[in-house]
Amino acid sequence: MFVDQAKIFVQAGDGGNGCTAFRREKHVPRGGPSGGDGGRGGHIYMEATEGLNSLLHFRFHPHYRAERGGHGQGNNRHGKDGRDVIIRVPVGTVVYDDETGHLIHDFTTAGERVLIARGGRGGRGNARFATPTRRAPHFHEPGQPGQALTLRLELKLLADVGLVGLPNAGKSTLLSRLSAARPKIAEYPFTTLTPHLGVVQLGDDRTCVMADIPGLIEGAHRGAGLGHEFLRHIERTQLLLHLIDVSEAAGDRDPVERYFIINNELRAHRQELMTKPQIVVATKLDAARRRDRVQKLSRFCQQRRLPFVEISAVTGHGLDRLLRLVDEHLQELKASESTSTPVASGERRA
Repeated sequence: MFVDQAKIFVQAGDGGNGCTAFRREKHVPRGGPSGGDGGRGGHIYMEATEGLNSLLHFRFHPHYRAERGGHGQGNNRHGKDGRDVIIRVPVGTVVYDDETGHLIHDFTTAGERVLIARGGRGGRGNARFATPTRRAPHFHEPGQPGQALTLRLELKLLADVGLVGLPNAGKSTLLSRLSAARPKIAEYPFTTLTPHLGVVQLGDDRTCVMADIPGLIEGAHRGAGLGHEFLRHIERTQLLLHLIDVSEAAGDRDPVERYFIINNELRAHRQELMTKPQIVVATKLDAARRRDRVQKLSRFCQQRRLPFVEISAVTGHGLDRLLRLVDEHLQELKASESTSTPVASGERRA
């Protein structure tokens, strides 16, 4: 089960109390204060790991508490520090303070470890307060409370290429053809209920991660359909493959109109998505009986200076050219290191 949102409560450990004590050994007639300090409360850390690909485990374990520090004791014995807690999250997890909405950290690299909640400081024992004028202090400090936070976790998949399009545009079929991923494929809408990732070979030593995003429909940004729940996963991709079904099974709506439906939804979700480069892909060419649809979409892309390729994931037609285009775009993006602004696409129709 794929879960990409979760809410958890974390409580760092309280600090241990200091101690009020005095030396009472035999042959030490003027024993002074000997109360030790309390130990520090345990911290709570988060660490990104590649071993997880969902936030499902937080559904069953939403509370995390670190150990409190030990109390100080006589004879200047300090309390032990509380054990820290390390919470492991998938790479791509974004952590927010649920109460304020403040971004705490965005985990993008495996092995990243971040302090989320700090344990309370241990209180000082009375031995710490002895001075030449106050030789027998009869007080100590209590330990400080540890931080407590309610966190909202969001998982955004880390993929180089995102597949977008209306339901049954052929996204899952394309991913299964280009990679070892095996998403469910069927002829009814919303076959894909969760995002799928696949590793695609681009060259002898080059690969990319491709994400199949559940199909969007008109009004997705307002909650229509299923795709609105996964629009956040498109935010991290470098390149979008916009798949448009040009077969008769797509109905009477022309392919250019389908293009605008998806791009308007992307814009409504986040304007920055419109700066991502797109390759327009006409799919199911093997089932396309009306070439005028393909030609109309091709002319539209030429006018907008959008890369365009015709494919059939069933027969393999056009897949080599598609991979070459993807490879060229990703290499250009890598070389420029995101310093150049891609050509905006998906303007609204007048």
